[in-house]
Amino acid sequence: MNVIIKSTLKTLNQTKSLLSSLEDDVLSNSSVSPYYSSIGSHVRHILDFYDCIFSINTENKIDLTARSRNIDVESKCTSAEDYLDSIINKLKNFDFDDNRLVNVIDDLGSGKIQIPYTFGALFAQANSHTIHHYAIINYIANSLKITLSNTDFGYNPTTPKQVSVD
Repeated sequence: MNVIIKSTLKTLNQTKSLLSSLEDDVLSNSSVSPYYSSIGSHVRHILDFYDCIFSINTENKIDLTARSRNIDVESKCTSAEDYLDSIINKLKNFDFDDNRLVNVIDDLGSGKIQIPYTFGALFAQANSHTIHHYAIINYIANSLKITLSNTDFGYNPTTPKQVSVD
């Protein structure tokens, strides 16, 4: 299995442990300022990103703006777990060539544009994007007084660890 896919699966498996520790009311709680988003909305957003990749069309295009935005994923742990499992299964069975060229459609703030990518670059971006949203999820959880068991959740592997001095 490709190292990028292995890393992606390792990252996404953190979502499994997160979801198994939450109740629906916590998943959908959007009371934390300043953005009032929920853990569930970030989980859904992460998974939608991957779902877009797997929705590559016959013209070799991937539209990252065509997200499914299933509200049940934001509010029901079982729906989020099912969606996660489907993404993980697709990743495990994906015929991956990290040098394959694809055309990605995205909106960077000025309307939709098409950007040439390799699958390797796109999956690397998706993994980094996931970790970025994990940091936001960690912030929300902390604000809700929820302690996550994984102390690395939301930290990029290249982030230096803070060393405590006794």
